[in-house]
Amino acid sequence: MLAHIKQDFKAVFDRDPAATSQLEVILTYAGFHALLAYRISHYLKSMGVPFLPRAISQLARWVTGVEIHPAAKIGTGFFIDHGMGVVIGETAEIGDYVTLFQGVTLGGTGKERGKRHPTLGNHVVVGAGAKILGGITIGDNVKIGANSVVLKNVPPNSTVIGVPGRVIKSLGERLPDATMDQVDLPDPISDRFLALEQELMELRKRLENPDEKSNPCQ
Repeated sequence: MLAHIKQDFKAVFDRDPAATSQLEVILTYAGFHALLAYRISHYLKSMGVPFLPRAISQLARWVTGVEIHPAAKIGTGFFIDHGMGVVIGETAEIGDYVTLFQGVTLGGTGKERGKRHPTLGNHVVVGAGAKILGGITIGDNVKIGANSVVLKNVPPNSTVIGVPGRVIKSLGERLPDATMDQVDLPDPISDRFLALEQELMELRKRLENPDEKSNPCQ
């Protein structure tokens, strides 16, 4: 447990440029506080201690705004940026060096039993407000754009955006660990709409001016 906590603490400085001092992180970072409470409650849960793990989890939720079920499995180097509104369900599994931004939900889709929450691979980055629902698997090195709703498995080395989430980019090479340009993510559907709009404008011009010579390239 202590080794995980050390890696989580180090992850804050690796991925948050605003982190300037150890004391500041220890005293003011809600994401780190929530993760620290999770590490303790998860350890107690694994030891078979009743009630107390859930009590710690709920206390951390009230204090930090982050809800992590004690039974969830979270790897090393985990980082929650800002944290408010993050929810991680009971059967969720998270790999190593994963980053979640505020408002992310790793939840279920109903009253199903068994493995009902998602599994995230290593080096996954999930943008603000994204929802990953159900017992699906998100592969290694995946980027999920802000406010996406992911309901199906995502292959490794992919970028996902939209509602419902769709894969817009899949690379054979490894993506950066914890960098995510949430502003310039490509959107092929929007690009296609723009192309269709341009074609309609060209057709309208040709209909309004039928006597003009058509472009030989068309």
